[in-house]
Amino acid sequence: MTVSGDPDAARAGTARAGAPDSRPSLVVMAAGIGSRYGGLKQVDPVGPSGEIILDYSVYDAIRAGFGRVVFVIRREIESDFRDTIGRNVDPHIETAYAFQELSALPHGFTVPPERKKPWGTAHAVLCARDEVPGAFAAINADDFYGPGAFAAISEHLEGVGVAETDADVDAPAEYSMAGYRLRNTLSEHGHVSRGVCEVTADGFLAGIVERETITLFPDGVMYEGPDGGWTPIPADSTVSMNIWGFGAGFFERLDAAFHEFLRRNVDTPGAECYLPAVVNDLIDEGRARVRVLPTDERWFGITYREDMPTARTAIRQRIDGGVYPEQLWG
Repeated sequence: MTVSGDPDAARAGTARAGAPDSRPSLVVMAAGIGSRYGGLKQVDPVGPSGEIILDYSVYDAIRAGFGRVVFVIRREIESDFRDTIGRNVDPHIETAYAFQELSALPHGFTVPPERKKPWGTAHAVLCARDEVPGAFAAINADDFYGPGAFAAISEHLEGVGVAETDADVDAPAEYSMAGYRLRNTLSEHGHVSRGVCEVTADGFLAGIVERETITLFPDGVMYEGPDGGWTPIPADSTVSMNIWGFGAGFFERLDAAFHEFLRRNVDTPGAECYLPAVVNDLIDEGRARVRVLPTDERWFGITYREDMPTARTAIRQRIDGGVYPEQLWG
């Protein structure tokens, strides 16, 4: 699948073909965007025309064949989000908004008075359910994934993702995940946490183990164990950066998993329901398998303020190499 060309032309071509509804959606978990900076308008741009990382993700998704983007945000940032991000994206792709709120709970559950934290990434995706008509990918708003990752997910969804519907929830489903090389996801300015993947010989995800405090040392990559000791980890290990591809039937499974999470944890103030944990459970239960789509794309994000110059340099290199135009949205 190509990732080059004009995204507006790609959108128009698909529309003329008469099948806009068959294209997958992109669900962007953006409820926390801007929080570390004190607001969306304070988010530092990485592109030469004021683009932030999320602009490049949506641009890449359009070129890869996605037909709709759903931003999952907090209701209180809606106005700023539409003004800062939505006004650039709206002319180029069908755009919708969903709201991740503490009170967005299934019937029979209420928010405990002491609850302040969001319910987690699984809840964020579930909040987009009414805005997603079919197969979809889910990403974080503040991570740069690279065009190859979106192309791989889109191609896989074209093959198997669109076939699954809500009626298929009793049959094993096939989903997908872009698998990054650990060395392409590290920061030079501090430690990171990564979901380290076990991949079967035929390319499917066997499980994810969360490793915290993964650090790049002069003599290799290591993570800190619970006893405080450091353990080497291969730099070419496959890791998840939370870019997933799902069929429409995933929402039924996700809804059931979130119900079970609430039943067990609703009164635990800090508990969160994470998307990788839901996927892990589905794999363990034999209800899903996840195709790992290897990518050599280099991830980056702004984990530390010191990461900003590196991110801007990376975008500049891609512009000079013809991957992106100087002014992204024209």
